[in-house]
Amino acid sequence: MNSNRYIEPTRDQFKELSARPRLNQQDLDFFITDVFNQVQQNGDGALMKFSEQFDGVCLTQLVVSVEEFDEAVSELQTELKQAIETAYSNIYTFHEAQKEQPISVQTMPGVQCWRKPVPIERVGLYIPGGTAPLFSTVLMLGIPALIAGCREVVMCTPPQKNGRVHPAILYAAKRCGISMVVKAGGASAIAAMVFGTESVPAVNKLFGPGNQYVTAAKQKALQFGLAIDMPAGPSEVLVYADETANPAFVAADLLSQAEHGADSQVILLTNRQEIAKRVEVELDRQLMALPRAQMAGAALSNSKVIVLSDEQDAIHFINTYSPEHLILACKNEEIFVQGIFNAGSVFIGNYTPESAGDYASGTNHTLPTNGYAKNYSGVSLDSFVKKITYQKISPDGLKLLGKAIMVMAEAEQLQAHKQAVEIRLRAIESGELETIPKTK
Repeated sequence: MNSNRYIEPTRDQFKELSARPRLNQQDLDFFITDVFNQVQQNGDGALMKFSEQFDGVCLTQLVVSVEEFDEAVSELQTELKQAIETAYSNIYTFHEAQKEQPISVQTMPGVQCWRKPVPIERVGLYIPGGTAPLFSTVLMLGIPALIAGCREVVMCTPPQKNGRVHPAILYAAKRCGISMVVKAGGASAIAAMVFGTESVPAVNKLFGPGNQYVTAAKQKALQFGLAIDMPAGPSEVLVYADETANPAFVAADLLSQAEHGADSQVILLTNRQEIAKRVEVELDRQLMALPRAQMAGAALSNSKVIVLSDEQDAIHFINTYSPEHLILACKNEEIFVQGIFNAGSVFIGNYTPESAGDYASGTNHTLPTNGYAKNYSGVSLDSFVKKITYQKISPDGLKLLGKAIMVMAEAEQLQAHKQAVEIRLRAIESGELETIPKTK
């Protein structure tokens, strides 16, 4: 990371330093449009074609069978099952606590208003599996969908070279009550859940992280009337470290994000050059021992070391960058916690690795990337529900409220709005509330 070191940059430079590596947008848009058109026209056939092209697998069946689920459960090691159970319990506990009760308020006598959360009926979950089987994402999306009570959950994930889905992904899916798992990855999987195919039901809302192709496909889905959780692209972390930080810990946290993929980005922000040098020594040492060293090394080439001695400048940079993951390894953590308002998820202290949130502490790891933490939250139980408002007005309530409605409607020149109230008030005053004649 030596070639990407910036010493005391000015605030005018922060926006430029916050830029993420991006594919050519025109080429990306053209590719996504072509994929969507093929899936819309050819359905399952297009999914099988893309699976052969990008995954190197010739599929004859897209939907995971009951037998494949059963085999996955029997194949998985007991130790991993136990670890998944620990994560499941913590994630369930944290998201169950987010349940909201209906809120009912009498805004004035005879006027009752209330709001009730209801589940989104059909949701689609995308689980990355191209370079690593992210079964933890199944838990992060499947558990809140289960708690919310979504009626139909469709899950798409790329197949392995043997044509099967990784057993840990299937085990986690079964644990979350998900039975519809489709062997499809990338933009074509997103398109399948948008339009529906012979095997894949269309959904109302899409969830899940992915590379820039998946992110672009999710954003294109908005054009077809679907909702998405957020633009969640390549992973990223920003670590703020001062003299109280452990350089080995910091390096490990940076590498934990770098190993996600070559397009991931990691940022080391520190108040002293000496700390940066010590972390870089640790990075070189630890990188060589990683099985995914080549991929992590490529990510490091897109990353930066920034030295800002002033704490307020550091806070300003963090808010400008708006990281997906923010780790605070510093003595004045409270000052940073209070000052940060743009981050997906925050990890505080030397003994809070980002990987805890990725797997098992309980918080959700599906988070906004690419600066979208400025205006998006991470996935939560709220992501899987809608809030419907209701109101019921008595005759006395309408007599109290009616004049205000009619005056406002007339001021906006919407006469039918005024009349809808006026006709009722006349009926109340005359006592003729029955508008449909009773049959004998």
